[in-house]
Amino acid sequence: MAALAAVKTKGELRDYFERKVEAGKRKMSVYNAIRNKLVHRMVAVMERRTVYMAVHEK
Repeated sequence: MAALAAVKTKGELRDYFERKVEAGKRKMSVYNAIRNKLVHRMVAVMERRTVYMAVHEK
């Protein structure tokens, strides 16, 4: 459910989803990749005991 919500809101994960689907990936595969990204971010925050801060690359 978190991956679905992340794709519905504006942001880097929505851009990632749209880019991968346009490249020919199946939607379910991209949702799984987004789930994995979210889990990795949550674990990193818990291990570092810090607040999540998005890094914007240009």
